Amino acid sequence: MFVPMKQVLDMAYAGRYGVPAVPAHNEILVRASIEAAVEANSPLIFLTSNRGNPEFSHGIVRYFAEQAGIPVALCLDHSPTFEDCVMGIRTGCSAIMADRSVLPYEQNVEQVLILAKMAHAAGVSIEAELGHVGQGSNYAVDGVSQLTDPEEAKRFIAETGVDGLAVAIGTAHGTYSGVPKLDFGRLQEINAACGLPLVLHGGSGSGDENIHKACTMGVAKVNIVTDVLAANVQAAVNGDFTGNAGHRFYPSLLEATKKCVLRLFEITGSTGKYKGGAGSLIASDKASTEEK
Repeated sequence: MFVPMKQVLDMAYAGRYGVPAVPAHNEILVRASIEAAVEANSPLIFLTSNRGNPEFSHGIVRYFAEQAGIPVALCLDHSPTFEDCVMGIRTGCSAIMADRSVLPYEQNVEQVLILAKMAHAAGVSIEAELGHVGQGSNYAVDGVSQLTDPEEAKRFIAETGVDGLAVAIGTAHGTYSGVPKLDFGRLQEINAACGLPLVLHGGSGSGDENIHKACTMGVAKVNIVTDVLAANVQAAVNGDFTGNAGHRFYPSLLEATKKCVLRLFEITGSTGKYKGGAGSLIASDKASTEEK
């Protein structure tokens, strides 16, 4: 089932687990990830962009999501312009990420507020970023600079009305040059101040234990792209597809993706969190027991 991302985020936040946000670059990735989510009884979030033919690529996600019995959301990742956000809403995303994190605080608030009103009017969720998650290739600098301030994050949420907030606590996009060090003290302070689903960008290579711990401390969505694509590359490089074995090329990529995403569900704690029935998510086994 295709759902607003807010539905997935809110239940994950309440249940103290995270949901992987994985790439939707092609049909193989989409099919494999949804197959993994169905097998794991886990909600799922896809990340996309407006590059190429968004009507077609976003339509693929919606088509397979609507065939599945688990909640699936589609987020337009790092949409830098107003026009990009509009295109994301128009082409069927159930969430947009209005990334204005390189702007001064006041301009970030001003632009995100407008986009939040627009997205919510269309039934679309919105994520923003405060602080700035940089690049792993420049980790010595980006890993310790422009980190999210807890009190500023609290104010930002109140002034914009976003559904999720991406925070900078020591992760970085892409492949790390160095060992990632997450500031869990800062994350704890942000979570206590905000009481809203948090998002971790740069999940790839950040360490299984780090990611799992972050998901118990308010992170409801973890963006993991590089690791999923790397699994595809490994399957392609290491496989023998000579002769008639060429027919196994795409199935091998699907299998590699599925295996990788199943592992991500375990790391973030989302395995088994969707029990079906009335299209609802369960927050946790504990919460489910208390309601009886």
